[in-house]
Amino acid sequence: MASNSIRGSKRGRHAQANHDVGDFNCSLKELRSLMELRGPEGIARIQECYGDVEGLCTRLRTSPINGLGGHADDIARRKEEFGQNVIPPKKPKTFLQLVWEALQDVTLIILEVAAIISLGLSFYRPPDAAGGVEDEGEADAGWIEGAAILLSVVCVVLVTAFNDWSKEKQFRGLQSRIEQEQKFTVVRGGQVIQVHVAEIVVGDVAQVKYGDLLPADGVLIQGNDLKIDESSLTGESDHVKKTLDNDPMLLSGTHVMEGSGKILITAVGVNSQTGIIFTLLGAGEDEDDDEEEKKNKQGKFVNECKSQDGAGVEMQALNSDDEGEEKKKAHPKKEKSVLQGKLTKLAVQIGKAGLFMSGLTVIILITLFMVDTFWIQGLPWIADCTPIYIQFCVKFFIIGVTVLVVAVPEGLPLAVTISLAYSVKKMMKDNNLVRHLDACETMGNATAICSDKTGTLTMNRMTVVQAYLGDRHYRKVPESDLIPGKVLDLLIMGIGVNCAYTSKIMSPEKEGGLPRQVGNKTECALLGFVLDLRRDYMTIRNEIPEEKLFKVYTFNSVRKSMSTVLKNADGSYRMFSKGASEILLKKCCKIMTASGEAKVFKPRDRDDVVKNVIEPMASEGLRTICLAYRDFPPGDGEPDWENETDILTGLTCLCVVGIEDPVRPEVPDAIKRCQRAGITVRMVTGDNINTARAIASKCGIVHPGDDFLCIDGKEFNRRIRNPLGEIEQERIDKIWPKLRVLARSSPTDKHTLVKGIMDSTVLEPRQVVAVTGDGTNDGPALKKADVGFAMGIAGTDVAKEASDIILTDDNFSSIVKAVMWGRNVYDSISKFLQFQLTVNVVAVIVAFTGACITQDSPLKAVQMLWVNLIMDTFASLALATEPPTESLLLRKPYGRNKPLISRTMMKNILGHAVYQLTVIFTLLFTGEQIFDIDSGRYAPLHAPPSEHYTIVFNTFVMMQLFNEINARKIHGERNVFDGIFKNMIFCSIVFGTFIIQVVTTVPTSQLKFLKSAGHGTQQEEIPEDEMEEMEDLDEIDHGEMEMRRGQVLWCRGLGRIQTQIRVVNAFQDTLSPYEGLETPESRNSIHNFMTTPEFRIEDSEPQIPLIDDTEGEDDAPTKRNAAQTLPPPSMLATLPSTPNQNNNAVDRIIPFYKESPKTGGIPQSAALPPRPGSPLHSLETSL
Repeated sequence: MASNSIRGSKRGRHAQANHDVGDFNCSLKELRSLMELRGPEGIARIQECYGDVEGLCTRLRTSPINGLGGHADDIARRKEEFGQNVIPPKKPKTFLQLVWEALQDVTLIILEVAAIISLGLSFYRPPDAAGGVEDEGEADAGWIEGAAILLSVVCVVLVTAFNDWSKEKQFRGLQSRIEQEQKFTVVRGGQVIQVHVAEIVVGDVAQVKYGDLLPADGVLIQGNDLKIDESSLTGESDHVKKTLDNDPMLLSGTHVMEGSGKILITAVGVNSQTGIIFTLLGAGEDEDDDEEEKKNKQGKFVNECKSQDGAGVEMQALNSDDEGEEKKKAHPKKEKSVLQGKLTKLAVQIGKAGLFMSGLTVIILITLFMVDTFWIQGLPWIADCTPIYIQFCVKFFIIGVTVLVVAVPEGLPLAVTISLAYSVKKMMKDNNLVRHLDACETMGNATAICSDKTGTLTMNRMTVVQAYLGDRHYRKVPESDLIPGKVLDLLIMGIGVNCAYTSKIMSPEKEGGLPRQVGNKTECALLGFVLDLRRDYMTIRNEIPEEKLFKVYTFNSVRKSMSTVLKNADGSYRMFSKGASEILLKKCCKIMTASGEAKVFKPRDRDDVVKNVIEPMASEGLRTICLAYRDFPPGDGEPDWENETDILTGLTCLCVVGIEDPVRPEVPDAIKRCQRAGITVRMVTGDNINTARAIASKCGIVHPGDDFLCIDGKEFNRRIRNPLGEIEQERIDKIWPKLRVLARSSPTDKHTLVKGIMDSTVLEPRQVVAVTGDGTNDGPALKKADVGFAMGIAGTDVAKEASDIILTDDNFSSIVKAVMWGRNVYDSISKFLQFQLTVNVVAVIVAFTGACITQDSPLKAVQMLWVNLIMDTFASLALATEPPTESLLLRKPYGRNKPLISRTMMKNILGHAVYQLTVIFTLLFTGEQIFDIDSGRYAPLHAPPSEHYTIVFNTFVMMQLFNEINARKIHGERNVFDGIFKNMIFCSIVFGTFIIQVVTTVPTSQLKFLKSAGHGTQQEEIPEDEMEEMEDLDEIDHGEMEMRRGQVLWCRGLGRIQTQIRVVNAFQDTLSPYEGLETPESRNSIHNFMTTPEFRIEDSEPQIPLIDDTEGEDDAPTKRNAAQTLPPPSMLATLPSTPNQNNNAVDRIIPFYKESPKTGGIPQSAALPPRPGSPLHSLETSL
């Protein structure tokens, strides 16, 4: 299957293999092609090329017993020759790639288009630029709004990209941490040591045992009842038995389901079968980032393999993930989490509403504009004015986009990510290693926890405390001289050889500490029992090394026992067995007595032992283990070792021991907190029913007098299956609500229970189930559950791979911390939603109403982007980093179907929205009167900002800022300041946002030095009594100097030269004739002459339009050279003029050729305070 595998004759292959072998008598190609073969083909190749496995060991310069020497030079040379045991992970996305992805957001694309159109129009110069070259000063600031929108987009994109980049970095850090913690047992220099998976090299002799995930390819040296799950490679669910005679090939990424053994590592990293597949899938390159595409590629690859090489093995994508992150990405976890589902639904609803509102806004604005311009005012369509119409449409479009921007809560994904990432980081410290981000939040909704007993609820430090030996029940471990010699020797021998050789008792790490237990804790308890009897099990193991064991029936969940067969010198066999006491006693027909002789063990005797020994032990919470043996005389011939039922009968009972595993001291309190939080804790254990019940009552899972069920696996299956043996959900529904303890359960029972609870519809909220597991067979239940917890210490690789969270201390109280963090994530996101939706509701209503009434949004696109970027981004950080409190465990779980926005939250959102809208609309429509300033409503097309709207915007932002404090509480608490100073991030963000907002909106009118810089007339030349009035007028008119080129274009298109002559004639008595006509920017000059005593508007004839230009003012900022034309009188007489107060219009009509009926001969312009009232201005502001 490998691309460079050699096909052809055996001789050709052999010749090729011996070519270029370097330091070793084996080449990399040779080993790769060897590992592609299976079963008989593999055995044939080994025999042909190497003789046997030992021959292969010799060629690889290693020892099948002592392994490699372990010298650094040798290891380095092997890594160089055969490669390292790592599959290089896919290159992470670069920052620029993440920026590009962030730019794909539809809202941002709309904003970019709008901003570019706005920018383009601001730089538009009409082809018929009549008159001379324009002054540089006339290059107006029309580009500012478009540029500001683009800048905001850039900021949003950079924030999003940085967030994604840091999330990716954190995920990779998590991956490498999981990988670094993975160790494997190898033999080096005759010593059994644990090395990191990446340190394994070709030629290593590795020990494999039940539950291991194989990190590299290898050939079996010696095996005990070894069965491998190769479904990850072949898709075959049946376990494959591995023996030297049948199939000695073990492949990376496969799981050891039973047994133990030793293998010679022959291929690592990219040269192993896993690595080859990933190389072909392009895992080492960054050509394909999309998970779905990756899956398709894998599927395609499988088919190609089948079609190209009929003899080759069918391969599928790997399920394992011991090497790299790609595997995890290739197999996304389950369906969406509870929160993801709710957020997606909410986002879709908000998006639709926002799109509808923005579309409606644009349609209303364009319709109003068309009706007002072409119908009410009756203006014709003028071709030269098309750019102006387009600019209006763009303005309306930008307002529509503003409404959309306001409606979409951009900060929400950020809040979710920050909250999850922050929680995951903190959960590390609480011994929760989160493998899937969403599991952290799902845990907050958990309604049921199915927990293992051993190691999770108990300390997993087993010790033998009671024994039944020689017809006598010892309440504590007996002295060795009280035990008959023959029984003692059999006991020591049986425990020594019938416990996995990987289990051992080590000296304590600290002086005076407890001895360290390595390996299976139950076996360690038995080995400790041997040491308590003042004997040494290592002498037995040295006499009978693992290679000399004739046959081993390893422990599994079906057998519930383990047996080891030894072959004696006379050809007879002796088998030692250990296992669950009530199961093994049924297979015993004899029992050792106090005299050291075996006597017949009848069913009645067995019942007595169960009643008088096993049940009392179990009721004290002890795990009971039976030790037995059987002799096979040489005269009976060779037994059929494959027929287990015949082999495992007729045993002789040596003793029954009671093993204590004390309950962890913190567990009862943790379970009490769970129950108070509305979470049901169930114990699912393989132990005896009485032991399980005793431990459950010690933990507080069941209390005396409770109406709860404690049943074993057999009874459970009887109750849930119909007469045909099929599982029925209705039957499960009758059991699980009251079930608290499931004893003697198999992994299948655990999976059935978890599935039954999750699929049940008996209780209204659908149950969210968390499961703990440590064994290989717990994998299905861990995968099925909403959240799977694997044990970091006792858990097998398979269990860890199937889990969402790894408990690094195997402690139940860490699960309670996970619940707290999960609920905190959920609450943080709810807090942010409450804050964000208040902003959105208020802003959408203000933008929509303002746009429809004043034909302009009081909150500009740039301002809303500012709110979205600064307020929402920082608010999400502030609210997402609230630490969890114990009060989180005082309420019931939310459950699956509870809406994300509760009634209390809705009340808070609507209540605050009503308050904010009242304040904003009051300021919007009466603010100019309250503060005695100019109105900001009905502003012309490109008017600069007004004080009025600045007040509205500042008030809006400040209300949001203080609403951030309100948003800290979502369950109706009265005191919103409770614990506020415990979260310094929150305090600093609120204070920082306040300062930024104040600094960025200081009105320019307060900066006096900027005001006076542009005026030509020296202040000392102006009479003091007129100084104040002039300053007022100046301030009103200051904004006119910033008028955009749009007005100039408009006026050029409509002007007529006769108006110019009429104006010149009208003013010739009091003014020197002027050549350059007025531009909107130069209207400052009219007030300079209008405020002098020699000239008053009242003295003028009412028919004269008020147009003026500089009277000898040579000031550069106000002088304009551009020629300008004015509209014909016939048209101007019909146009509504809108004198500008700080660039914001109030509609009125100026009669140019007749007196106003309302003012009785006094022109309307004279009836108002002096202010710019030119027909030019009228026309420009009529829109």
